[in-house]
Amino acid sequence: MKRTYFKHRHRFDFTKYTFDVGRPLFWPKEFEDNHVLYRLYHLKESDYPTFYKYHLDYFFNHNENGQEQEFFQHLYGIVSDELGGLKVKDRYNSNHGTDVKNKEVLKGFTEFMKSIDQWNTDKSKDTIIAEQQEEILKLKNQLGEAKQELKDARKLETSDYINIADGYRNTLLDLYLQLQEIKLPNGKELLLSQTQSVWMKMICKYFREGEQEINFETIRRYFPGDKREPGDKHSPIPAKSKLYHIGQAKKYS
Repeated sequence: MKRTYFKHRHRFDFTKYTFDVGRPLFWPKEFEDNHVLYRLYHLKESDYPTFYKYHLDYFFNHNENGQEQEFFQHLYGIVSDELGGLKVKDRYNSNHGTDVKNKEVLKGFTEFMKSIDQWNTDKSKDTIIAEQQEEILKLKNQLGEAKQELKDARKLETSDYINIADGYRNTLLDLYLQLQEIKLPNGKELLLSQTQSVWMKMICKYFREGEQEINFETIRRYFPGDKREPGDKHSPIPAKSKLYHIGQAKKYS
């Protein structure tokens, strides 16, 4: 059964701007490709995607087991053949002005089709192989870089941890909170972080209390995001846990 690719204009349909191909009166269907080109020459560039999908949907609905690749290559072939013919056409013929205009339209539509081409339609096997080899080399380089980054990161990893005496976790938290408040002689903070989570993550990762892991959610309430307005969920360090004070060292002459 003969395949049908494009939706034809209905008889007596004189709509001025349409995606349908053909004439409103009788026209020989064997010249369908010429009518497709005529319709392309009168399209707005912004309508290329809609025009393509309009006829693709028609193709799907009227051809059993129709695949987009078949439709794409059929349309691409029409445009490519015509563009090739215009490129070698005598530039001194009476229709040269129209040919130049049509050639630019087809170049633009070809670029659109290349942008959605999933099948390397216009590429030789050598070009495809070369591009694939280049992509493989690129991926190998990226893999090598990722492995090196992982290796470098693992240099700082440790399975060891610092154990806090059982019951003195909050004493450590208090010391870290004090460290955040220390100012240098010039008035700037000694230690500055964008968030409180980095302090909590560091404590949970590198410390244990009585050989037990420290729960991130448990200590969150001691590290408010906004110290000026800590909120209802904030809890201060209990007074009994504040055993030490970090302050500026005394200077002796």
